[in-house]
Amino acid sequence: MAEADQNLVTDAVTGSLPESKSPSERTHPLVELTLARVREFVRQPEAVFWVFGFPLLLAFALGIAFRNTAPEKLPVAVESGAANAAETAAAISRSADLRAVVMSPAEAAQSLRTGKVALVVRSAAATSATSNGSSPGFDYRFDPARPESRIARLAVDDTLQRAAGRKDAAAVREQTFTEPGARYIDFLIPGLIGLNLMGSGMWGLGFVIVQARTQKLLKRLAATPMKRWHFLLSFMLSRLVFLILEVAAVLAFAYFVFNVKIHGSLLSFMLISLIGSLAFAGIGLLVAARPRTIEGVSGLMNLVMLPMWLLSGSFFSASRFPDFLQPLIKILPLTALNDTLRAVMNDGSSLEANAAGVAILSAWGLISFLIALKIFRWQ
Repeated sequence: MAEADQNLVTDAVTGSLPESKSPSERTHPLVELTLARVREFVRQPEAVFWVFGFPLLLAFALGIAFRNTAPEKLPVAVESGAANAAETAAAISRSADLRAVVMSPAEAAQSLRTGKVALVVRSAAATSATSNGSSPGFDYRFDPARPESRIARLAVDDTLQRAAGRKDAAAVREQTFTEPGARYIDFLIPGLIGLNLMGSGMWGLGFVIVQARTQKLLKRLAATPMKRWHFLLSFMLSRLVFLILEVAAVLAFAYFVFNVKIHGSLLSFMLISLIGSLAFAGIGLLVAARPRTIEGVSGLMNLVMLPMWLLSGSFFSASRFPDFLQPLIKILPLTALNDTLRAVMNDGSSLEANAAGVAILSAWGLISFLIALKIFRWQ
């Protein structure tokens, strides 16, 4: 913090304002402390970039990488050696979803092992011929744990069976659906907002507090008549000043670039973002309550945030994790924030329908702030 801001904060909390102002005209210490936090943030270009610029770059990169496009053809290997290997590969390649290449058995096995092909097809005419000997059979080799391999097995078998003369017993019709809301970018944007609120709420508070502690500024403030909860609360309130801009920037970018819309109430979405921001600000205060060095608070921040980065479903669904982890994942604050934001944004849910998630966030914020207030070290 600049020396001028330090003097401003100290003057505010000690009441040593110009004599021309009466006590009724003096600004409340909490207001001055909050304004000092805001000035400190805007004077750090790198902090502004990480809060406002980085989420937009990440959303753009991931939105482009995982945009909805026609799926690539699944690669299939056909083992050479059989007389009909070339014909089999040609029949498979006629499918719009498959691409077949003739390979030696060794090359096919290596390609399957390294994931370069999803399925290996081998002619089994000697063992799988039909009773009249006119239609050879095929062996399929694939990894059932790979979804693309299972899809390739079904698609290849359907293609080869049709090539052998199979007829469909029933006529089918297709109806395509491309309405926004089910795309990856629609899933991603609420997760990015949640990550941004967590990062700015924790890193933005933790480093500033520990840096002030190492510079003996906290000791100086603690000696004033300032109420200590004013000082801690000012950090949480300063986060709210930028909350609307922080969330609005991501939402506007997603809308104009990827046509991402909020299907629920915008007011509910912003209220949930507000509660989430306060929750992570409280956690950030708690983590920064005791460390005396930047290295110490960095380690604690990573210890707290890394599990939520991995488990809370920011980039992929948390349901992919085993069932025994689900109760733990559900009570994480970032999980509650991501789930409630997605429910309002993509499902159009009301705030009342997400009361459980809001309660989890509120509990994290309130309990963290109260504990931080009790154990906070001023020097």
